[in-house]
Amino acid sequence: MLRAGIVGLPNVGKSTLFNALTSSNNAQSANFPFCTIEPNVGVVNVPDERLQILGKLVKTQTIIPTAIEFVDIAGLVKGASKGEGLGNQFLHNIREVDAIIQVVRCFDDINTIHVAGKVNPIDDIETINTELALADMASIEKRLERLTKIVKTGDKQAALEYKVLSKINELLADATFINLEKYFEDEELEFAKNSQLMCIKPVIYAANVSETDLATGNNYVEQVREYASKHGADVVVISAKIEAELVDLSPEEAKAYLSDLGVTSSGIERMVQSVYKLLDLTTFITAGEKEVRAWTVKKGSKAPKAAGVIHTDFEKGFIRAEVTGYKDFVDAGSYVVARERGVTRLEGKDYIIQDGDIVHFRFNV
Repeated sequence: MLRAGIVGLPNVGKSTLFNALTSSNNAQSANFPFCTIEPNVGVVNVPDERLQILGKLVKTQTIIPTAIEFVDIAGLVKGASKGEGLGNQFLHNIREVDAIIQVVRCFDDINTIHVAGKVNPIDDIETINTELALADMASIEKRLERLTKIVKTGDKQAALEYKVLSKINELLADATFINLEKYFEDEELEFAKNSQLMCIKPVIYAANVSETDLATGNNYVEQVREYASKHGADVVVISAKIEAELVDLSPEEAKAYLSDLGVTSSGIERMVQSVYKLLDLTTFITAGEKEVRAWTVKKGSKAPKAAGVIHTDFEKGFIRAEVTGYKDFVDAGSYVVARERGVTRLEGKDYIIQDGDIVHFRFNV
């Protein structure tokens, strides 16, 4: 399952947002630093209205959406890379996620303490990024020291590792997240992606605003957008307070409430969509009387790889995939009519799964 870590300075709204994301009160939220010590973990279903529509067509009551695991990681402070606050423990938690959501305070409130004494979103972002970069650099230095002797023996794999890590170490001098595709190709890129470093992870800046600024944003949000644009990151404007209030409303009430605020979707929905975009993911669907279920794969995945997401035996014994596009299936109303119309196709091992494909895999074990 995908894992996204929620990070940020203390008192920026991380735990409030986590509670809203998971529709629970599992993450404590209070107005003092280091409220969160152990990371809270919650599984969030990915909204997909297609599943309900398909459920009615195939006459099933069992709908299983795909999901993302969110990890609420305690607030970092300046010096975390050297153990300040509870730094080392927090940094370990960040290394284990697939994407980072950095919550940035973009609101003024004299009743909510800011750890630095003033609201400055860019300073906040750079404090977090600097600590992550310093921790990564310390890790790389140790690995380079170990590799030096091995490289001298002529080991090609060690030489590749040394070259990639040295380049990343140079880039970390800018104390920001690194877009690996910009600097590496082929086997170097593959190695860099598997390096377990924090500053290579996809990042979303969640600009946390007050209720009145949700639709229009504010000067703080514009600063965050400008920064993110320069560094290839995404920005989602949210109001953690509003998201927490939406939890207690019905879907209809929540939609009306958001409409009154001048927005069409919740920050959580936009955040989940942004995670999918950053991680380059797509969704295919299996649908039958037993259940309608969404599955997640990397864009560009071929049919056998998608089959393996369901079960490894499906990939090993893959024969072919019976595929119907979502819109074609809804227009047809059933598998029988879809086949009669010729919109259901038999695809082989080289077929690339498309978003919304309804797939039935044929396999032999």
